[in-house]
Amino acid sequence: MAKKRVLLAAGGTGGHLFPAFALTEELKRRDVDVHIVTDGRVDEMIGNSPADQMHVVPSATMKGKNPIALLKTALTLGRGVMAARRLLKQIKPDFVLGFGGYPTFPPLIAAGQLGIKTGLHDQNAVMGRANKMLANRVDVIATSFREVKYLPETCEHKVRLTGNPVRGKVLAVKDVPYPKLDLQLMVGDTSEINGTSGAEKFKILIFGGSQGARFFSDFFPTALAELDEDLRTKLSVVQQCRAEDLDRVRALYQYSDIDAKCEAFFDDLPREMSASHLVISRSGASTVAELAVCGRPAIMVPLPHALDNDQLLNGKMLEKAGAGWILEQKNITMAGFHRQLNEFMLEPSLLQMAANAAKSVGKANAVVELADLVIESV
Repeated sequence: MAKKRVLLAAGGTGGHLFPAFALTEELKRRDVDVHIVTDGRVDEMIGNSPADQMHVVPSATMKGKNPIALLKTALTLGRGVMAARRLLKQIKPDFVLGFGGYPTFPPLIAAGQLGIKTGLHDQNAVMGRANKMLANRVDVIATSFREVKYLPETCEHKVRLTGNPVRGKVLAVKDVPYPKLDLQLMVGDTSEINGTSGAEKFKILIFGGSQGARFFSDFFPTALAELDEDLRTKLSVVQQCRAEDLDRVRALYQYSDIDAKCEAFFDDLPREMSASHLVISRSGASTVAELAVCGRPAIMVPLPHALDNDQLLNGKMLEKAGAGWILEQKNITMAGFHRQLNEFMLEPSLLQMAANAAKSVGKANAVVELADLVIESV
């Protein structure tokens, strides 16, 4: 019996590719051949791909209303559809699943033209624009949230809630207990706890998504540096920065006597997450899913100016569950952040409760459910 073959189509950012990679790992365990098609932004992630082969097709994003720009986009997408048709005829997949982003548009359109079964997975609480355009054309739709804004009513009959697949490195730490945080540590003299000077510190993980975030490098190190000295000495910070920000962020933490580890990339960010008492991050779909599966509380700063405010709604889903707190970038103040951090350090039970709430809404089996859906569809 011939092996099944699946083509996954995803935009070339971590938010789209991470769940595609997770699904690839699960399908490979089920002896399915998996190819991934994406766009040119994927270069730095190719080495991490578990797929049998990665492919790139022409794609473009529809922005603005300039007729010349829209015409150029349409022509590029047209070339992408032709390239995708050639690719599909070559690899002959039994099923094509799109993970969002305009690079999914050409393969899904081409698959429909060639009579190949198709599906979509949407990671966000707001259906992406490319997925919304494709929704009526596909056979099945998998969602990460029970409620998805802009999901066409005509498609509700083919929707299945699977959750958002997370990477194997996340699943590897999903059962790590929330780190103990002693109330005395936050309010007392650390040298007197149990008669030792090696007491546990308050561990904060800061990262701004797969593309990094200058705002995170500008605001949070400065805000932490301006805490009272007795609080700064109780911090242990891990921060992922853009490469161009590393030197100044490291220097600021060092000047402030804050124990900090800063890198442009961490090989195992989920492990750092599992060791943290508090995460400060964006609220992209993959980040929200990983926080929930790991069961870690977070201050979430949604990406501002994002189309349809998808990160804001993603974060609100966790906040509604009591698993985190939304701080919109436009509203953040030094005083407000200090008040919130002081509250956590003076009453750590708030973080423990949020960690429990996050764990309660995490879907560690999302990749299994999505793989089941794919196998049923081929």
